[in-house]
Amino acid sequence: MAKRGGFPGGAMPGNMANLMKQAQRMQRQMEEGQKELETKEFTASSGGGAVEATVSGKKEILKVTLSEEVVDPEDIEMLQDLIVAAVNEALRRAEEAGNELMGKMTGGLGGLPF
Repeated sequence: MAKRGGFPGGAMPGNMANLMKQAQRMQRQMEEGQKELETKEFTASSGGGAVEATVSGKKEILKVTLSEEVVDPEDIEMLQDLIVAAVNEALRRAEEAGNELMGKMTGGLGGLPF
């Protein structure tokens, strides 16, 4: 009875071997790109620069800077909203950079039959 699946003689055809090498190379590049992204910082501000937030490529808040004029004990809600807006924008920028990296890495995969 004939074997099911696999390749005759146990060897991969040339195209499959090349595809595997390309996938391994792409995986290494993605890992390197991810490490590089994690070292970057993304900063955004809100309230005309009154609140500034900085996040890492790991999407961790690194720093929040407040200008004195935005600290009004009578309007804590505005300050909270400005902080949320600045942090969310900084996180969006980090996410965008990650998506851009992935797009560069996977740009050549459009012709694969998956």
